[in-house]
Amino acid sequence: MSLKDDLSAAQRCLDDLTRTVGRLEQQLGNGLEIRRVRADTDHLRESLALLSESAGGPGAGPARHTTPLTEMVTIPDTPYNAALWADAEDEGLGARDRRAP
Repeated sequence: MSLKDDLSAAQRCLDDLTRTVGRLEQQLGNGLEIRRVRADTDHLRESLALLSESAGGPGAGPARHTTPLTEMVTIPDTPYNAALWADAEDEGLGARDRRAP
């Protein structure tokens, strides 16, 4: 099977699972256990959608741009703007105009 076929088969199985969980929910009520199963099913649906999107499978949206882990990010040596820290408090010491405990 191709990747597209595998993703489609997984989607069909997930659709069957969703329908079955719905029937169980009607029979058993809305207890904690069935809510957990429903939440797990929803997470599986989201995960499969993300997998399908990243693999370019059926229903895939536009590919998201990801930065490779090997790309270096340059951090400038220039000091930070002092205005960024104007209202900051020293951790554990409180504000500058008050006494520490």
